[in-house]
Amino acid sequence: MRVFLVAGEPSGDRLGAAVMAGLRALRPEVAFDGVGGEAMIAEGLKSRFPMSDLSVMGLVEVLRHYGSLRQRLDETIAAVRETRPDILLTIDSPDFGLRVARAVRDTGVHCVHYVAPTIWAWRPGRAKKLRGVADQLLALFPFEPPLWEAQGIPCDFVGHPVVSEEQATEAEATAFRGTFGIGDAPLVLALPGSRRSEVERLSGRFGEALGRVAEARPGTRVVLPAAAPVVDLVRDLSAGWPVKPLILTPRADPLGQATKRAAFRAADVALAASGTVSLELAASRTPMVIAYDMAWLSWQIISRMVRLDTATLVNIVSDTRAVPEFLGPACRPVPISEALLRVMDDPAAQQAAMRLTMERLGEGGEAPGLRAARAILNRWDAAQAARTIQPPPSTRVPSGA
Repeated sequence: MRVFLVAGEPSGDRLGAAVMAGLRALRPEVAFDGVGGEAMIAEGLKSRFPMSDLSVMGLVEVLRHYGSLRQRLDETIAAVRETRPDILLTIDSPDFGLRVARAVRDTGVHCVHYVAPTIWAWRPGRAKKLRGVADQLLALFPFEPPLWEAQGIPCDFVGHPVVSEEQATEAEATAFRGTFGIGDAPLVLALPGSRRSEVERLSGRFGEALGRVAEARPGTRVVLPAAAPVVDLVRDLSAGWPVKPLILTPRADPLGQATKRAAFRAADVALAASGTVSLELAASRTPMVIAYDMAWLSWQIISRMVRLDTATLVNIVSDTRAVPEFLGPACRPVPISEALLRVMDDPAAQQAAMRLTMERLGEGGEAPGLRAARAILNRWDAAQAARTIQPPPSTRVPSGA
C-alpha cells in the first residue's frame, strides 16, 4: 500500500505522524511519500520539500509568496500523478491540500482530508467545494459526521489529538508550586495567545483583569507560559502589569513542555485567548475564562458569519455554557476579573463540562492516530471490494445475451 501525505503546518505534521504510526501498525507493508515536517519525517517520510514552504498565513503573505506556492503546488500534483498512490491524505491546510486532491481526481486515488472543515461554526458553503473532491473526511468532533453525511460526503469521527497528549500529575503540579515558591497561594494561568497581534491586543486587558483578581485575593500569583515567537513581546508588555507574572520561556527552560504541563495542572484558573487552548485546559482539568478581541472591522465581519452563540470548544462539545467568555466588545477587564473570581470560588460546573468534553473527544479510548488509520483503511478496503464485485463496463455481459 502506498500513501501520499500532504501537511502544511506544525499541527498537521503532528496529526500526520500519528496517522502514519497507526497505518504502519495495521499495515506493516505501507510505504509513505509526500510533504511533511519533523514529526512525519521521524515516522519515515522523506519529504519532497520543506514543509515550511507551505506554512504561509494571511492574505497578504499568501499573495507575496504566490509564485513559490504555485510552484510547490505543481510539484506536488506532478508527484501524485507520477507515483499513483493508493491513498492521498491531505492534512489541515485545505487551501493547498484540496487543490492537490482536485487536480488528481482523474487518477482514481482515494482522497482523504483530515481535518473536516468546521461548517457547523461558519461558512457552511465550504461543503460544496468538497463534493467530488474528498472521498472521505476525518473529523475531530463527534457531532460532525452526520453534518457531512447530509452533504453526501463520508465522514468518520476519529477523536481529538488532545486526548492522547501527556498530562502532568498532581505530584508534578505540587512540585511546580514548590519550585517557584507559590505554595498554597491562588494561582492564575495567563494565556494571551501565540500570535503577535493577539498578545498586543489582549495584554493590557489581561493585566488589568489579573490586577483586580490580586486585589480581591491577596497573594495571588500569575504564571504565563509564553509561546516561542512572542517571548520578548510578552516580557515587555507584561512588565507593567499590576501583578508580576512568572514567565515560562521555552529558551530558558530545559524541561520545556513538562514545566508547562505542570503549570496547567497547578493553576486554580486560567485566563486564555480563544482557541484550541480551551481543550488543552480541559484535558488538564484547569477551569478557565476565555477572552478575545480583534480589529473592529474583522469583528464586524466574523461575528456576522459565525453560526453559534459561543466560540469556546468546551462549551460546544459539552453542549453547555459552563465556560464564561468575553469576546469582541465584551472583552473588558472588570467583567473578566469578576468571572475569574466566580470560577475560582465554584469550579464544579466547569469540571463536569470538562470531563464530558474529554469523554466525547475520545479520552480513554483508542488513540486518535490509530482510529484515523483504521477509518482510512476500512473505507479504502470497502472501495476496493466494490470495484472487484462490479466489473468495468467493457467486460459486462449485455442483458438478454
